[in-house]
Amino acid sequence: MKAPKQTACKGVTLCADDFCVNASTSLGIVKLAFMERISATSVMVLSPRWRQDVARLADLRGRIDVGLHLDWTSDFALATGHGLSLGAAILKAALGGFGRTAATRSVIERQLDLFEAYWGAPPDHVDGHQHVQQFGGIREALVQTLTSRYGGQGKRTPYLRISRPSAGSADLKSWVIAALGAAALEKLAANCGIIAAKTLTGVYDFSGDPARYAALMAHWLNTTPDAGIIMCHPAQAAEPGDAIGIARNREFNYLSGTEFPAALVRAQVQLVRGPTRVIASGPSHPGPDLPPVPVRRRWMPD
Repeated sequence: MKAPKQTACKGVTLCADDFCVNASTSLGIVKLAFMERISATSVMVLSPRWRQDVARLADLRGRIDVGLHLDWTSDFALATGHGLSLGAAILKAALGGFGRTAATRSVIERQLDLFEAYWGAPPDHVDGHQHVQQFGGIREALVQTLTSRYGGQGKRTPYLRISRPSAGSADLKSWVIAALGAAALEKLAANCGIIAAKTLTGVYDFSGDPARYAALMAHWLNTTPDAGIIMCHPAQAAEPGDAIGIARNREFNYLSGTEFPAALVRAQVQLVRGPTRVIASGPSHPGPDLPPVPVRRRWMPD
């Protein structure tokens, strides 16, 4: 079954977060990437799975964006020693506890080191688990680190995700997330010449049935502007102990099914890589009887 042809479309990045959080998530993300149903993924490098799951991304190099999912609040971060609960991290940011300290920058540097050690290249982008990239103190250290580490000498600095909903969004959760520092991070990035994707959709409470997720995705596809990002959290199975495992599997089933390509056509959306690049041409590996999503085929060399 071939996907229908499309007319002129807006380009949107569909980013699957939490690569390496568990085996089913990594496997699901890779399958969706080969099917061309996503165009980016963000990696939790503090997970012990990173050193082995990175091999699953090897044949996707240059075809999707692979970025760092900066982490302060997961069980992996807690095990590393710098982690906090989300509530504690929000409070610490509000009270200036992250500051511009060497400790904050060291946490960022360590995660960039882990990314590069196994991927062999800088991340295409940096975002944050539970949006910590824009928390006060972390955002300043992040922009400073990216500028000093990748700026100059023809190096390409990873682009940043700004967690801000599209104009007119009535979703309270999205606006609360934005209030944690979207505007401040955008200004810092602009002042330092770092490209940023300025709109993020895909935020919801992980509840509901397949019909609800399909309706939400249709809304996000219609309201996300050109060059915006939609985040998702797919996994090919719900693993025990994963608080959102059922939602992850629900997302995977929708994205890998036949409804999603039709939704893209109706919304006149093509999946693209982030603000600096788009999906490159390459062989597709869809599953049997599952059509790849039509994608924009322009290529910008690395």
